[in-house]
Amino acid sequence: MGRLFGTDGVRGVANRELTAELALALGAASARQLSSPDQPRRVAVVGRDPRASGELLEAAVIAGLTSEGVDALRVGVLPTPAVAYLTIAYDADFGVMISASHNPMPDNGIKIFGPGGQKLDDATEDRIEKLVGAGPGLRPVGAGVGRVVDAGDALERYLRHLGKAVTNRLHDLTVVVDCANGAASVAAPSAYRAAGANVIAINAEPNGLNINDGCGSTHLDPLRSAVLAHGADLGLAHDGDADRCLAIDARGEVVDGDAIMVVLALAMQEAGELASNTLVSTVMSNLGLHLALRSAGITVRTTGVGDRYVLEELRAGEYSLGGEQSGHIVMPALGTTGDGVLTGLLLMSRMAQTRSALATLTSPMQTLPQVLINVEVADKATAASAPSVRTAVSEAEAELGDTGRILLRPSGTEQLVRVMVEATDEDTARQVAIRVAESISDRR
Repeated sequence: MGRLFGTDGVRGVANRELTAELALALGAASARQLSSPDQPRRVAVVGRDPRASGELLEAAVIAGLTSEGVDALRVGVLPTPAVAYLTIAYDADFGVMISASHNPMPDNGIKIFGPGGQKLDDATEDRIEKLVGAGPGLRPVGAGVGRVVDAGDALERYLRHLGKAVTNRLHDLTVVVDCANGAASVAAPSAYRAAGANVIAINAEPNGLNINDGCGSTHLDPLRSAVLAHGADLGLAHDGDADRCLAIDARGEVVDGDAIMVVLALAMQEAGELASNTLVSTVMSNLGLHLALRSAGITVRTTGVGDRYVLEELRAGEYSLGGEQSGHIVMPALGTTGDGVLTGLLLMSRMAQTRSALATLTSPMQTLPQVLINVEVADKATAASAPSVRTAVSEAEAELGDTGRILLRPSGTEQLVRVMVEATDEDTARQVAIRVAESISDRR
């Protein structure tokens, strides 16, 4: 059996891989690891996205928590970053979010936030996993059993938190927001309207079955069509748990996480808020981001793929902005994890402050053509490290020079080696990628 925790919690097909029994065990193990029985009363915040299986898993997680004497503060359907924030706001011991983010509806997941709303490190996850395998210990009885309380002011608290980040009213902006029929369906339109924007909400009617179904940050065509049809200033797309934000400008062009980071980095640099004049991004960020920020005198520090690695680097270097091309944007001064609704507010606030169209703000970044080829192999580690492949990569790097780059990366879940090449034109990128891919194919 592989490691229980993946890069973002525990995920699987709900009621098949992620069962009620496993959810109960995770709740109980988290209670034992993240809180002390010596405390007079222990509390965990529990939230979920609206997918149907969330009701089942929420009940199981809460059963696990309360069986260990931890009170469950149930906040209902809210974005993942709201649960992280409320863990702090309610002075809870830890938080649990039940969501599979951008995954299709049959999937679900359990994310756990430690004290202070922070994501768990590998060592803590391993200890929880060990406790899951060990089974239950001696459980409390009578008054020692945990209780369940519904937090009626959870959404209001989260919206107030978001409102504090908005420095410019958005009265002249019309925004279409695609809520992915997910956790943002109430929170995002409410936050944007409270900031003064004229909001047109689409895919904001979750029924438990339609989350991420042809909508949201992984399916941008409905948002593009709505922006153009309404003549809106921009569109914002969230994923199922609203920790991501991508945008569409008034022309219908996609504004990805890289472009959003460029806009926010330049704004924070101007305000003297970009710590160490540095942005943290992953190796998947387009070279165009690096070139745009280099010309502004901003350093880019790169990490492995996954927002947890961005978070680790942000904490280690005490930096103030980081994120991913996929739309996870993290600002430690405002939250402990990616917050798509907050990102949307800050993007619109910058538009209002500068009285600029989104296309104007993103113009410093010119996205270089990117070609990705997946090569099936018998052993991804051996194939990626073969001398002939390394030679092909070195030759490609020499050919591209400072005007392009190549990234060779074994897949995290499949026997594939991914070849990603960026260059000033697509033909060059494709030719280089094909040559390197062929060197890998020869190793099969």
